[in-house]
Order: sequence, then C-alpha cells, then structure tokens
Amino acid sequence: MKTFVGIDLGSTTTKAILLDEAGDVIGRGITNSRSNYDTACSVAKQEAQIDARFTLFRRAFGGEGGGAEIDTFLADLERSFRLEQFLEQLGDLEETCVRQVRGDRFEKQADAVKEALKEVFNRLRGEAPAMFGPDAERKSDFFRDIAGSRYLEHAENVAREAGLSYDLMLNVYDKSIIAVENRPPSGSLNEKFRCALDRVRAGDVSQAEADAALLSRISGMLDIELEESYVVGTGYGRVTLPFPKEHIRSEILCHGLGAHMMYPNTRTVLDIGGQDTKGIQINDQGIVENFQMNDRCAAGTGRYLGYIADEMNMGLHELGPMALKSDKPSRINSTCTVFAGAELRDRLALGERREDILAGLHRAIILRSMSILSRSGGVADEFTFTGGVAKNEAAVRELRKLISENYGEVTININPDSIYTGALGGAEFARRAAEGRMDGIEDDIAEGAVA
Repeated sequence: MKTFVGIDLGSTTTKAILLDEAGDVIGRGITNSRSNYDTACSVAKQEAQIDARFTLFRRAFGGEGGGAEIDTFLADLERSFRLEQFLEQLGDLEETCVRQVRGDRFEKQADAVKEALKEVFNRLRGEAPAMFGPDAERKSDFFRDIAGSRYLEHAENVAREAGLSYDLMLNVYDKSIIAVENRPPSGSLNEKFRCALDRVRAGDVSQAEADAALLSRISGMLDIELEESYVVGTGYGRVTLPFPKEHIRSEILCHGLGAHMMYPNTRTVLDIGGQDTKGIQINDQGIVENFQMNDRCAAGTGRYLGYIADEMNMGLHELGPMALKSDKPSRINSTCTVFAGAELRDRLALGERREDILAGLHRAIILRSMSILSRSGGVADEFTFTGGVAKNEAAVRELRKLISENYGEVTININPDSIYTGALGGAEFARRAAEGRMDGIEDDIAEGAVA
C-alpha cells in the first residue's frame, strides 16, 4: 500500500501525517522534538505508521454489525501494544542506567546501586500493566513523562530502604533518560503487534478474543506493507531533516495547503506555533498569495506561554482555564519574553490576581497576532486557526472577540487536529509530487514569492 508522508519538525513537538493514494489521512504521529531532530522525525513517523495500522484494522471490520465489540477489541489491542512499547523502552532505560554505575563517584556502592536499580525497575515492570489498563489515566503518552515520574517515586523509596543516597539514583536517571529518549524504539512493529495480540488473547480483556476469525483478520492486515512512496518535511527545524532539498517545503506553504485540506473555503490562516506566528492568505486551491510572520523574537508565541507557565509554576495546559476565570483582565505592556518575568512579578507584588494577569497576557498575544494578520491582508471569510495555541481556550476566546470587533461575522475554524496542519500540507505536497502534479504548484509558488 502506497503512503505519502508529511513531517512537521516544530520547536517543541514533531508531527507526522500519512496519506493514502486517495488523499485520506490514515495515520497521525506526534512526539516531543528533543535536541535530536533525526530521532524526533523517526519517532513521529513511526507513531503515524502505528496509527495507520489501527486505521487499516478498522477498515477491515467496516460494515459489520458488532461495532461495539470490535471497538472494545481494538482498544484492548492498542493498550496492549503501547504496553509492549513501554516495556521495551523500560528495558533500554534499565540497561543504560546500569552502565552509568561506574567510576570513582560510586566506589564501593556500585553493587548496591545496581541492586537498587534492579528493584526499581522490577517495581516499574510490575505496575506497568495497570498503567495501560482500560481505566488508567495518564497526563502524557511520552515515555519520558510516564517512566520519569514513576522512577523518581520508586527510586526515593528504594534508596531509603537500601540506605543509599537518593541523589545517586537521580543522577543515574538524568544521565540515562536523554540517551534513551534519543534512541527511537527498535524492533519490528509487526512483531510487537503480534505480541500484543497474544497478550489480548491470553488476558481475557475482551469478549472478542475468542473469535479466531477476528484474530486472523487482524493478522492478515499486518501483512499489508506500508510503502513510503514520498516524504516531505517542513517546520522550524526543516533544514535539519534527513531529506534532500527537493523534499522540503516551507511552513507557510504547508500550513496554507493543510488548512485548505481541512476547510476548503479557508482564505485566511493564523498559525501560532512554538517559535513564530504566521498570518497567511490563500486562494481557493490552497496556494499562498500573501503572508506575514513575527520578527526575530518569540514574543506572543507558544514559547512565550511556556515561559509564563514556568514563571507561575503552572502547567502550560493550566494557563487557559485560569485566564477564563478573570472578569477584569490586566493591561499588559509587552509580550517580550525577556521582560515578561519582571512584569509578571511586579504585578503579582502589587496584588493583581493571577487570573487577571493571565487574561491580559492572552489578550496581548492575540492583539499581536491581529497586527500580523492585518499586515498579511486582513481576515477573510473563512478563517482557520492552527497550531498548539489553538487548543488554548482563553486565546480562542480573545481571538473570536477581536475578529468580531474588527472584521464582523467571520466563520472561524478550529480543528481538534490543528496541530497537524503543517504535516498534513507536507503529506499532500508529497502525494502530488509522487503523482507528478507539482509543476503548476511550483509556478504558483514562484509567482507568490513564497520561500
């Protein structure tokens, strides 16, 4: 089966999209970008391939009556597969930690530290099935986040029981997790799927497990090869992607085409990413006609919100809900990341409420975005908001207000999968390139002077 891949290497997350020959999305993948862009690219693409497998599984059972039963079975299978992945990386982390236990720092404690590590990882493996159970809740699906919090808790307890320094256990982990994170999971995906199938069948987690025909059909779908026909890379780190130059497209082009694919009537696109903000005007074919983006600094971007979250000792996901509680937003003088911390601390010292400060910050960010949109040509109906900040409720509220005040009633599209817009556009460029349909598009790009 031919697939066409788009990879958007952002400053904080890397996204991948797989399209089939009909241009339908069959797989999505996302991971944190790390300092190793090659690994981020590889992991995101692998995640998209895994997601594509589940799309094929669902297609294989399309039209059959037992929808709920099939959904339950596939949910069990996905959890079992994720458990297989987690255990594989956990084994890699344990081996890496043990290799760190050497040198003068450990002296005569080396054997004790190794035994403590063995106990920590035995406890982690023991609780792993419950972490991927039907009712388990996880704040993140990234291995570092899942394993890290549990390792720290177990290491503290085991170190105390063994009379060891917790700092030693922490140091071993800190030196190891980066190496493990920069190694994409190895091994055959199909083999992991088959192990997951065996686990589902043996674990009595689904009524469908007894259906030999169902298991046989899943096994048959694993025999379908996902052929990588063409890959296009884009995003903040696109120049570092391991692709030839002709396989790279700018963020502007990919976000414009991706927004068009999501909403064909889109004429204006706003993308607020981790490092930049882009206002894009496109025609009825998704071709960029004009654009503007922020200057060299990261003011008013996702990175700015991340800095504010750190200053306030909050999670990034908590900023929007907190800002929505405000009934008197503060007037923020600057969205400069350099000065944000000082202004934030001054306002808190003066007694201003956190929710009011955050509401003011969100309004300042969107005001900056409106200026960029204005310079790109204004806001036309329909308007599509993309990027990670599109999931921030407070930012969306301010955007709706300001667009209504300045441009009247405009249809505003915000897709739940908007973070994948750039990767989607890249995948469509890949599909068209493979089909030899790029000549006309390249002409339009040249005329629009979009680099």
